[in-house]
Amino acid sequence: MQQFMSQLQHLLSAPGSGPVNWDLARQVAASQLAAAGDPAVSMYERNAVEEALRLADLWLEPASAWPSGIQNPVAWNRNEWIFKTLDVWRKLCDPVASRMVGAMGDLVPPEARAQLGPMQSMVASLGGALFGGQLGQALGSLAAEVLSAGDIGLPLGPAGTAALIPANIRAYGEGLELPEDEVRLYVALREAAHQRLFQHVPWLRGHVLSAVEMYASGIRVNREAIEEAMGRVDPTDPESMQAIALEGIFTPEDTPAQKASLARLETALALVEGWVCHVVDSAASDRLPNVVRLGEAFRRRRAAGGPAEQTFAALVGLELRPRRLREAAALWAALTQHRGIEGRDAVWGHPDLLPSDDDFADPVAFAMNDMDLSELDSFDFTAPGGVEEKAPGQLDQPGPSGQSGQPGPSDETDGEGDTKS
Repeated sequence: MQQFMSQLQHLLSAPGSGPVNWDLARQVAASQLAAAGDPAVSMYERNAVEEALRLADLWLEPASAWPSGIQNPVAWNRNEWIFKTLDVWRKLCDPVASRMVGAMGDLVPPEARAQLGPMQSMVASLGGALFGGQLGQALGSLAAEVLSAGDIGLPLGPAGTAALIPANIRAYGEGLELPEDEVRLYVALREAAHQRLFQHVPWLRGHVLSAVEMYASGIRVNREAIEEAMGRVDPTDPESMQAIALEGIFTPEDTPAQKASLARLETALALVEGWVCHVVDSAASDRLPNVVRLGEAFRRRRAAGGPAEQTFAALVGLELRPRRLREAAALWAALTQHRGIEGRDAVWGHPDLLPSDDDFADPVAFAMNDMDLSELDSFDFTAPGGVEEKAPGQLDQPGPSGQSGQPGPSDETDGEGDTKS
């Protein structure tokens, strides 16, 4: 028992100020990466990444209406990816974790809570530590798979920082049996395209992150699963604390509001990923020998998700996959054909201009729509009363003009899945 209490005290030390023990999450992820191996980035790799990102930006110039969005081209190892993206993960995961911690507290009978007194805070700390440990394992697995800062479609890294992970790119290229430098350049093109989009569309970062948070807010906690997991803790066996699996704790609510949130999230991810795929393939079509094969491999990879991404989805209930990726890419291609590059990218001028569910079904009709975008040319979307980038949790805050910051109906889709190859 003394050994267990010592182990428990270590587990609950420095619990942090939120529902997740993020210090523990970082330690668990780092330990997992150390055991699996986290190769240091060599000077050659740093130079190769910087050169690939510079070349990618040059290739994207004629394919995009915007200039470069890269301020800082860097190469990260796996630990650096975790450290640099942790702030965004905190915003995305804390709301879900807080409900789990609250549900753990509710497992204590009301008549026993008064007797616990200060011990109730230990229940919250225990929940934060358990979730932090599990989340650390999921992030450690993701860090071993992601190829760049924007690889999963979310703006996880610092604004203006384009980052590639050389060790993961090398492993991915070996699996495809393609030259490493060609795979690196294709990943650099995708990362540079992500940076252009998020840097030059000021409202998009908040829009995408808020779509994730709105969906997460509708995820319910399975109290029976928590009770079953806690029932497996053996006070005489400290290792049982680390063996608790929280998969299945969170499940989406089957309500119209939650379905609409899921549709909005999937549409946002698909539009971002579809634009990136279309622009990158256009820029590299006559330059990279294996561009068709690379493009198809990446589309399948994003549509299906890797093992680590599936683990993360099981843990927090979030599937960060653009299910309508192919439809979105076809829509951006139709816009390019009928409106040109400037007209295509002008659609990002306001969230209400983005395609609706019907537009996904008939991209040519949407592209040939005679919408007049000229009045938007001089509109400052970051000015008071315009569309500002909002942090997660601020979507419903009214702006200075009293208008809500919620996305309009055009953001919603029916959430139907994309046809997988």
